[in-house]
Amino acid sequence: MDLTFFLEQIFNGLGYGFMLFLLAAGLTLVFGIMDTLNLAHGSLFMAGGYVSATVHAQSGSFLAAVLVAVLVTVLLAVLLEALLVRRLYGRDHLSQVLATFGIVLVADDVVKFLWGPSPIMAPTPALLSGPVELLGLPYPSYRLLILGAGLAVAAGLYVLVNHSRLGMLVRAGASNRAMAEFMGVRVSRVFTIVFALGAALAALAGALMGPISAVSIGMGEAILIPALVVIVIGGIGSVRGAFVASLLVGLVDTAGRAFLPPLLREVLAPALAADVGPAISSIAMYMLMAGVLVFKPSGLFPARV
Repeated sequence: MDLTFFLEQIFNGLGYGFMLFLLAAGLTLVFGIMDTLNLAHGSLFMAGGYVSATVHAQSGSFLAAVLVAVLVTVLLAVLLEALLVRRLYGRDHLSQVLATFGIVLVADDVVKFLWGPSPIMAPTPALLSGPVELLGLPYPSYRLLILGAGLAVAAGLYVLVNHSRLGMLVRAGASNRAMAEFMGVRVSRVFTIVFALGAALAALAGALMGPISAVSIGMGEAILIPALVVIVIGGIGSVRGAFVASLLVGLVDTAGRAFLPPLLREVLAPALAADVGPAISSIAMYMLMAGVLVFKPSGLFPARV
C-alpha cells in the first residue's frame, strides 16, 4: 500500500462524501424543517441521472444536460409536492413512508417504460476526461469537479439558510407555522420552495453521478440508505451536520473497502480475510452511526430552528 494509492482513496472518499451531501442536504431540509419523510427523494436523484444522460448523449453538452436535468426534476418535484406531499404535512411518519414509497415503485416502472430495464452509461465531458496533477498524484479531473460542486453547494446552502430572507422564513415556518402565517408568511409556498430546492440538489447529484457509474433503475434507493445514515449522524435538519457527516461516511466507507481487506490478509488466513473483509466494510458506516449515537443521540450538530 503506497502513498499514491492512499491519497487516491482519500480523494475518492471525499468525492463520495460530497455526492452524499448533495443528496442528504435536500433530504435533511425536507425532513428536518418540514417534518416530512420523503423516500421518493431517491427517485428524484434517479430522474436527474436519466435525464442528464439522455440530454448529454443527444446534445453533446454536459452543462446543458445538467441544467435540463435540474429543471425537469424540479418541475416533477413541484408537481409531486402539490398533488401528494402537501397532503402529508402534519400526518404521521408511517403515512409519509407508505405514500412516498409508493412513488418509488411507480417511478421505477416509469423509468423502465421510458428507458428500458438496462443501465445507461453517461459519457464523461470531453474537457474533463483526462487527469490532472494533484499533490503529485494524477487524479481524474471529473472527480475534482464533483469536489468543487460539493463545496460550492455547501457554501451556498450555508448563506441561504443562515443569512437570507428565505432562510429566515423557512425557520419561522418550521418553528411555529401558525404564528408565521398570522404574520403574513405564506408557509405553504415556502415549503414548496424548500421541496423544489431539495429536488434540485438531488438532480444535480444524479447528473454528476452518471459519468462515474451506470445510471440504472433503483439507483435512488441504493444511495438513499447512506443518505439517511448521513442525516442521522449529522443531526436531522442540520445542513452543517449533513456536510460533516457526509464526509465522514464517504471516507469511512471508501477506506473500509480499500484498506481493510489487505490489512486483514496480513493477520488472518486469506480465505477468512476474503470473507470477513467485505462484510465489515459493508457495515462500516453503520458502525460509525452507532458510535456517534452513543455519545450524541441527536447527532453531531442537531438543528436549532
